[in-house]
Amino acid sequence: MKQTAFRIDGVFVPPDPSGTVYFCEVQFQRDTTFYERFFAEIFLYLRLYRHTFSDWQAVVIYPHRQAEQTSFEPYDVLVESDRLRRVYLNELGSPEELPLSLALMQLTALPEAEMPTAARLLAERTRIEAVPRPEVIMELITTIVLYKFTELSREEVLRMLGFTTEELKRTRFYQEVYAEAREEGLQQGLQQGLQQGETLVVLRLLRRRFGDLPASLEEGIRQLSAHQIEALAEALLDFTDLRQVSAWLERSP
Repeated sequence: MKQTAFRIDGVFVPPDPSGTVYFCEVQFQRDTTFYERFFAEIFLYLRLYRHTFSDWQAVVIYPHRQAEQTSFEPYDVLVESDRLRRVYLNELGSPEELPLSLALMQLTALPEAEMPTAARLLAERTRIEAVPRPEVIMELITTIVLYKFTELSREEVLRMLGFTTEELKRTRFYQEVYAEAREEGLQQGLQQGLQQGETLVVLRLLRRRFGDLPASLEEGIRQLSAHQIEALAEALLDFTDLRQVSAWLERSP
């Protein structure tokens, strides 16, 4: 449970007063006064909520040792005590050796060159290991990679993680986009028939992937039959640019 009244990233409260309260901070940038702030906030919490726990522990997660402040005075006794656990993600081991939960944390701190390989490994582990709610873990992996590779679309990241076309169609991302586009398209197409509503769905999906469509290409799609529209909806995830869409239209019987 995170206490939003405090600036500490996470305050995990025990279910009964005999337990231990945990303070957790993720610190990826060096702050020369970090420990001053961290312990001040901890002791303020201890003063206000002493009746809710019997002991306390603190954890700070760093990407590497270079992100930690260099001088601990006058808090060196606390920093070096058993009260504080400092975790350096780059020292935990390789992603294939770590428990999946720790490997996911480590993924956030990997260099850009190493992230695609590690992300694909974790995605594969998510598929084959008996983990609860694997779709949530896959969404987390995708989000972490998106933050690192801002120029990639979510779909491109999913493909980088090894998703096939059929797997992509089962992801929450695709289903949400398709449902959103279908609802909008069918609402607009109710007065014009189901076929035109499906056409609007396909156009919306194409715009989400490639941006504005050339007028000639859009007109060609609007001229497709119901059967052709269904086939295009199945094929569009295989396209990587608009030239492939045009080529498909030229080949379509």
